[in-house]
Amino acid sequence: MTPFSIVVAMDQDRGIGRDGKLPWHLKCDLQHFKEITTQTRDRNKHNAVIMGRKTWDSLPSQFRPLPNRINVVITRNPNLEFPQGVLRADGLEQALVLGAPSSAIESVYVIGGAQIFEQAIVRKECRKIYLTQILHSFDCDTFFPPFIDHFQHEASSPRYIENKIFYLLAEYSRKTTA
Repeated sequence: MTPFSIVVAMDQDRGIGRDGKLPWHLKCDLQHFKEITTQTRDRNKHNAVIMGRKTWDSLPSQFRPLPNRINVVITRNPNLEFPQGVLRADGLEQALVLGAPSSAIESVYVIGGAQIFEQAIVRKECRKIYLTQILHSFDCDTFFPPFIDHFQHEASSPRYIENKIFYLLAEYSRKTTA
């Protein structure tokens, strides 16, 4: 059982994307994402990021694979070519095995998209959600699943503003059942 966290940015309607892209551009959010997914306590280890193929496709080519992280892409297409070092998985279960903490991997982060989030959020191994909560509604066609029933709010940053968009950084942890 591999413990993992989710990293996501969503608008106030739980929107996470439009036409395969982020509907906003927030440099601080991208920096926050990079810090969470790259920082390790052990300098000899990397973190794993697990994503679906559509999320992989949405990354700008100059950032594929995401540097200084083990990239695991979930796809049902066995003929899809990935750069050297990118791991392929046929589902979340296999991705969690490939990205499991080991002598080379410290932490595991699921970074999208919607189908992968839906599968990940219900798993007991999903311990945390690192959320950039955008305090605005965008015209999204892709959404993050409801999560408040299974997670409790732990902390939030003050509100930030960038490109006339207010947002905050929040952390949620899985509720424990007595």
